Amino acid sequence: MKKNIGTGLALYPAPPVAVGTMADGKPNYALVGHLGIIGHDRIMVSLSDAHYTNQGIRQTKALSVNIVDEDMLSKADYVGTVSGRKTDKSSVFSYQTAETGTPIIDEAPVVMECTVDDVYRTKGFESFICRIAAVHAEESVLNDEGKINYGVLKPVLFEMPTYQYIRTGEIIGKCMQLKRA
Repeated sequence: MKKNIGTGLALYPAPPVAVGTMADGKPNYALVGHLGIIGHDRIMVSLSDAHYTNQGIRQTKALSVNIVDEDMLSKADYVGTVSGRKTDKSSVFSYQTAETGTPIIDEAPVVMECTVDDVYRTKGFESFICRIAAVHAEESVLNDEGKINYGVLKPVLFEMPTYQYIRTGEIIGKCMQLKRA
């Protein structure tokens, strides 16, 4: 029998991403652990409504979703611990400016450049409904067909209840090809 443990989120671990946007004319970044797929061309990125980053996203209607791997984890963790209102985070990462005007982090192996279609508000949060304008990927994480190889990419996962990062990368089976018990 299962025990009722309350109403907390039970979808962790999840990939944290470094969200980039222009805020007051400068790149600003926040580490985000609340995001989801809502279609083949759209994602949702949810941030506490107190974040300075939200202001930039609302102003520019654009953001980058930078997949965090182990090599950039320390910097990504840092941008999640300081406020852009008090700390200039524009030089934490080297970046290129995407067509949408948003910063894409050079050291992120995969980046989704997004435009904001809508904002869904809940108590204490703003969830940005985003259309993917482009996906930028280092060739080293692509397979022969030009698709992302997550066994090579090895994105970091974040587990909320314990605030720990988890290593990924091991393939345990092929979808729709597992034997039924």
